[in-house]
Amino acid sequence: MADKKVKADINFEQELWKAANELRGAVAENQYKDFVLPMIFLKHMSERYEIRREELQSLMEDKTSSYYTEDRDERHYVLEDSDEYLSQNIYIVPEKARWNYLMANAEQDNIKVLVDDAFELLDATLGQSRPDLKGILPRIFVKSQLTARQVGGLINLLSHPKLSQKENPESDVLGRVYEYYIGKFALAEGSGAGQFFTPGSIVRLMVEMIEPYEGKIFDAACGSGGMFVQSLKFLESHGGDKRKISIYGQERYDGTLRLCKMNLALRDLSFDVRLGDSLLQDKFPDLKADYIIVNPPFNVSQWHPEDLPENDPRLFGPKEEFTTDGNANFMWMQTFWSHLSDRGTASVVMANGAMTSNNKGEKNVREFMVDNHMVDCIVRLPDKLFLTTGIPACIFILSKNRDGKDGEHRERKNEILFIDCSKMGTMESRKLRIFTDADIDRVAATYHAWRNVNADKYQNIDGYCYAASLEEVRQQDYKLTPGIYVGTEEVEDDGIPFEDKMAGLQATLQEQFTRGNELQAKILENFEKL
Repeated sequence: MADKKVKADINFEQELWKAANELRGAVAENQYKDFVLPMIFLKHMSERYEIRREELQSLMEDKTSSYYTEDRDERHYVLEDSDEYLSQNIYIVPEKARWNYLMANAEQDNIKVLVDDAFELLDATLGQSRPDLKGILPRIFVKSQLTARQVGGLINLLSHPKLSQKENPESDVLGRVYEYYIGKFALAEGSGAGQFFTPGSIVRLMVEMIEPYEGKIFDAACGSGGMFVQSLKFLESHGGDKRKISIYGQERYDGTLRLCKMNLALRDLSFDVRLGDSLLQDKFPDLKADYIIVNPPFNVSQWHPEDLPENDPRLFGPKEEFTTDGNANFMWMQTFWSHLSDRGTASVVMANGAMTSNNKGEKNVREFMVDNHMVDCIVRLPDKLFLTTGIPACIFILSKNRDGKDGEHRERKNEILFIDCSKMGTMESRKLRIFTDADIDRVAATYHAWRNVNADKYQNIDGYCYAASLEEVRQQDYKLTPGIYVGTEEVEDDGIPFEDKMAGLQATLQEQFTRGNELQAKILENFEKL
């Protein structure tokens, strides 16, 4: 496994958070992201433009280059030719939308107006070539309670050389800063952050397990785009080419969708992400994805399945039999399955209740999925992995390549792999657990050993993993809780007979009682001397 835990080339995370805290008092913590992240995005687009412009200038001065010219008018034409930038997925940024302009005016009393003007200019520029990016930079600073000093301070801190793409050309520094802030804002926002953030170690586990090397990647609840970014990191760490993946996503909240578009544009990714409720307004009805990586909202009730058409192609059967207004978990499952290509695989974070629910509209779907060979693997997750919910969670891996005909994976249609990770992970803080690289490697390797043709031989391990037959699952009333199948971890036998152990324990306990009585008597004696 390659190293997946890539860290930014920055060593002042505390200072970055202090930059956000420049906004304290004027902006609620759950709104920090609305001000800081667009600033980072504008800085990135501005620097990319400047880097390309300087590259063109250098080429026109190089006599060995096909761009070489001494004609001043020709040089001006090339520098202002939008195609010279668009060919590199870069946009000409108007002068008053450039970061250098904001830096030069950071101390001005009207800096809030200047920032909003810059957002408007850049937004219009992007919209000319990419209509789908129109509206990602609304005017928000003038109408805020921020002072000019606070806005200027934010600009100055984000202008640090270590946060410059120009100064660190080999590092995705601004993308990493963006990702850092996304995580920090999720911590600050608490339960309200679930709509845009899934903890990185969970995403990394999901991506490592299903290995999205090339093809179409879809997330029907894409939030701020973390699943897509982690897929890109996986690809890069394995020497892949991001031009071989295409990204599709849907998100129901407009503000979160703007975060996602900025996040993907920072990574120079090609994408199509759309606004809408994926349950009732599927914006990609004809999409067949090779990989689906998704953390949908858990246990959504009153989602109005009655509004679905009777012949909705996503449903496995009659609407009244395969949906329930009390919980949308298995409507999500049917949605994801409908979007998989003939050899596609989906990795889905789901509430633990989905593994055992007996509600007709849920259990019917789960039984159908098992009987029709859709479920590849179930992973039970430990507690405290999520910043935003205490609901116990698991990962469902669904796959259409279980017949062994793709040459990469063995035939396993009549098996389901169960992995219990409930004892794994490391507490990063009192409230938050993360998976380490070793944890992720172990789980991914276990799944690959069971699934792949040329992998190491798979073995069941008590308390950790078990490959169950579909008949075994049926005998358990279609319950998919890994603990039912993996059993308990084997305890190493130390060879001491039980009777000897018990006699030793009794002797130790008697000795402790005697010692306790002696100490009590000594304490009472000391009290009498006072």
